[in-house]
Amino acid sequence: MRTSKIELALLALLGPTVAFTAHAEVYMTPEQAVQVIFPGMKMTKTSTTLTDDEVKLIEKLSDEDVRSKKLIMWRNSSGDVVYIDQVLGKHEFITIAAGFTSDGKIKDIEVLEYRETYGSEVRRPAWRSQFVGKTVKNALKLGKDVKNISGATLSSLHITNGVRRLAVTNEVISERHKQ
Repeated sequence: MRTSKIELALLALLGPTVAFTAHAEVYMTPEQAVQVIFPGMKMTKTSTTLTDDEVKLIEKLSDEDVRSKKLIMWRNSSGDVVYIDQVLGKHEFITIAAGFTSDGKIKDIEVLEYRETYGSEVRRPAWRSQFVGKTVKNALKLGKDVKNISGATLSSLHITNGVRRLAVTNEVISERHKQ
C-alpha cells in the first residue's frame, strides 16, 4: 500500500506523539508558610486589588509584569506581611510565599508548590537565604546579588524576578497605609 503525499504531510506536521510526565510537589500550604516565615505571630489573611496606577508603577520599578491585580496576603498588627504568588518556572507555575518585615526587609521566602520536573533545588535553604534582609534598594537580580543554580536556571531567575516584583509591590502598598 502506497502512502499518499497528504498522509506524509500530515505525519510530518503531527510528528511522533511524545508523552510528558507531569510532576507536582506540594510542600506546604500558604498558612503553613506564613507560620514558617513568622513563627508564633498572629497573621490575618486579607486581599487587596491594585489600582491601574499601582500596576504601572510596580511594572516600571520592578521591570516585571503584574499578572494579577488581586493580592493574597497575611498581615499582622506590626505591619509584617506575607504575600502568596506564582511565578512561571520553565513550563509550569511555582507557588511562592515572600515575607516582609514592617521596614520592607525580606524576612524569608518559601516554595509552596513546585510543578517542574527539574530545578527543585530552589527550595534549598541556602539558596533562599540569599534574599533574607534585602529590600527594594538591592538589585535582586540573578547573577548580581542572587546566585544561580545550575540545572534550575529558569526557576532561579523567575523566583528572583518574582521576589523583586513583590518587594516593589510591598513598598507601593505600604504607601497606602502611610497616607
